[in-house]
Amino acid sequence: MTNEPPDPMTSMWAWIAYQLRYQRIERSLTGDAVAKLLNCSRATISRLETGEARLQDKQAAKLDKEWRLGPFFTVALWYARLAPDPQWLATYTQFEARASLIQMFDGQLVPVLLQTPDYARALVEAGRNDDVERILAARSARQEAIFRPDSPEIWVLLTENVLTWPVGGTDIMLAQLAYLRELSEQPNIVLRIVPRTSGASEALDGPFKIINVRNAEVGYIEAATGGRLVMDVNGARDLRSRFDRIGAKALPVDFTPEMIQRATEALSEQASVAEVQPIR
Repeated sequence: MTNEPPDPMTSMWAWIAYQLRYQRIERSLTGDAVAKLLNCSRATISRLETGEARLQDKQAAKLDKEWRLGPFFTVALWYARLAPDPQWLATYTQFEARASLIQMFDGQLVPVLLQTPDYARALVEAGRNDDVERILAARSARQEAIFRPDSPEIWVLLTENVLTWPVGGTDIMLAQLAYLRELSEQPNIVLRIVPRTSGASEALDGPFKIINVRNAEVGYIEAATGGRLVMDVNGARDLRSRFDRIGAKALPVDFTPEMIQRATEALSEQASVAEVQPIR
């Protein structure tokens, strides 16, 4: 795990994290000294400097006053909150690669980290993206970062719909289902299925993730045209509670192989029926 600051060119939040470390070192201060100044833990200062936590208004005002910076951090916070984050995915993947625990929910698609190359290609090409190969390479790199020797725990909740939507056609989806079953047998992966019989619930809403990085939680809400990081403690806690509520409607983990097998048999049967249908 690295303690290096983020690239300040990626976003205003990254620039603030970079500047906090830069200004501290310029004053020959230790992290403990800044922690005492801001009345927080040394670990909090470390997370602020790596971008895993975000500076708050009172902290910014205290630094501006004690370091005689004028409204330096205060104004930076205002601009950071005002502007969209153009590098949301880059920021997110930095957290993902350092995670000790990843909890993810998706009600429509297999999450990126669990996709086969063919399944991923089918999705990217369907989105009419201009740079398919670059996107696929980036996704593959994310998978390599996660399935490392010190792999994080990965807890996954998927709706039954994910298993039965034939992305890319029968052969590609059958291979994806086989891969999901293989992953579910890994000791660091917990995969559970929310059945259709669970009815109306938050499982019908959009996908999201909660990532634990050095005892801090970062949330991530996905959208069709981008994503949004949830850096504040309360927001990440709300997402974790939502994950737990959806999990309360999911089947026990021992049922996962059976659910995948059912989806596999149903898809194979549909393909066989389609092959023998006469052309009209």
